[in-house]
Amino acid sequence: MSGLLIAAPASGSGKTTVTLGLARAFADAGLELVSGKAGPDYIDPAFHASASGKPCFNYDPWAMRPDLIRANAALQAGEGGFLLVEAMMGLFDGAMDGTGTPADLAAMLDLPVVLVVDCSRMSQSVAALVQGYRCYRNDIRVAGVILNKVGSPKHEAMLRGALEAGGVEIFGVLGRDPALALPERHLGLVQAGEHAALEDFIAHAAAVVRRSCDLQRLAAVAETRSAPSAAPAVSRLPPLGAYIAVARDRAFAFSYEHLLAGWRAAGATLSFFSPLADEAPAADADAVYLPGGYPELHADALANAAQFRLGMQAAARRGARIYGECGGYMVLGEGIVAADGIRHAMLGLLPLVTSFAERRRHLGYRRVTPLTGSGFPGPMTAHEFHYSTVLYEGDADRLFAVTDAVGEDLGQAGLRRDTISGSYMHLIDVAPVAP
Repeated sequence: MSGLLIAAPASGSGKTTVTLGLARAFADAGLELVSGKAGPDYIDPAFHASASGKPCFNYDPWAMRPDLIRANAALQAGEGGFLLVEAMMGLFDGAMDGTGTPADLAAMLDLPVVLVVDCSRMSQSVAALVQGYRCYRNDIRVAGVILNKVGSPKHEAMLRGALEAGGVEIFGVLGRDPALALPERHLGLVQAGEHAALEDFIAHAAAVVRRSCDLQRLAAVAETRSAPSAAPAVSRLPPLGAYIAVARDRAFAFSYEHLLAGWRAAGATLSFFSPLADEAPAADADAVYLPGGYPELHADALANAAQFRLGMQAAARRGARIYGECGGYMVLGEGIVAADGIRHAMLGLLPLVTSFAERRRHLGYRRVTPLTGSGFPGPMTAHEFHYSTVLYEGDADRLFAVTDAVGEDLGQAGLRRDTISGSYMHLIDVAPVAP
C-alpha cells in the first residue's frame, strides 16, 4: 500500500479542494485509490467518496486505537492500493490534551506529508514556515509542498526561490480561483448531497490539479511509505443487531464508514432507508440506527413522514433495538424547535424536546461509559458537535457517563427506554484500556 497525508498549517488553506482534485485525478489515471479523513469529521468523507468513487474512512488518532487505524487502512486499501488521507485543522493541531494530531496519524501509518500552503498573504516568509513544519517532529516526513492561492508568476518566482534555496520540493502551484471555493455551514462544508454542481466542482478541481501538480512525482513519493506489518486482528464496536436498518439521506448523513464496515465484518446485515422519502425501516430488522445529520433543516418533512413514523413505531413494538445519535437522537424525541421558533413533532419514542431557536455550541471529544441496561458492552470514544439545546427531558434512564478529552466529568448524557436509546455522542471506537 502506498499513501500520502495532505495537510496544512491551518484550516482554510485549501487542503480539502486539493485532496478532492488529487483523488479524482489519480482515480482517472487508473490508480487503485481510496481516501481517508483524519479526525472525527462527518461531512468531508462524502465529498471524498464522490471524488474517488469509493467509501471514505475516518482515521482518528485520538479516538481510535492505533491497531484499529492500521487494520482499517489494510481493510480499505489492501495490498497495492493508494491511501490518500486529508488531515484536519493544522498538521500539529489535536484534542484538548494535545494528542490526536494529523502528525500522529502520519507517524502511525508512515505516511509522507504534503503540506498545502495558502500563499495569498506571504512571499519569501513561506520558507521559514515550511522549514519549521519540516523540523518540528523527527518521527514524520514533510516530503514537500503544494502552493495554493498564488497571485502571479512573479509571486510564484519569489516563493520558489525561497523554498528551493532550502531544499524544499514543490509538487504543485495553484493560482487564485474563486471556482475552487466550497459553501460552508456551521459544522463545516455544506453536505455533498446538497451541492447541486458537485460533479462539476470536482471535475474542475481535478483539471486544475492535473495542470498544476506533478502527479507522477506525488505517486512516487507515496510509494516511499515503508511496507506495513501484517494487519492486526482487532476488536471493534459490536453491531446493534444481526440485521440493522440504517437511515441514510440528507437528514441522516453522518454515519462513519469504518463503523458500518466493522458491523458487516462481525456478520451483521445492513439495509438502508430514507426517512425524507417517507420510507420505513425493514420490517424484519432487529435493530434500527438513526445517525446524525441535519434533521432541523428537514423538520417539516420528517414531521409529515407517516410511513417512517409508523415503521419506527412498529420496530419499537416488536422490541427492535433502536439507537439514534445526535440528529437521530433528536428525531427520536417528541419535537424539534427550528431556528424560526416553530416546533415540529418528531417520533415521540423518547421524552425529549430540542431547540435551535437559541443556539449553543457543544464541541469536543468524549469518553463515554455505558450505564446499566444500555446494551453497550463497555467504555467507548466519541465526538460531540451540535448547536441544539435541550428544552425538556422526561422520565427515562440515562445512557452514558461522559468525560471530555482531558478527563473532566461532564455528567450523564443520553436517554433510554426499554430497547430505545440515543445521545448526542457520535460513537467511534472501543476505548483503550487505561495503562
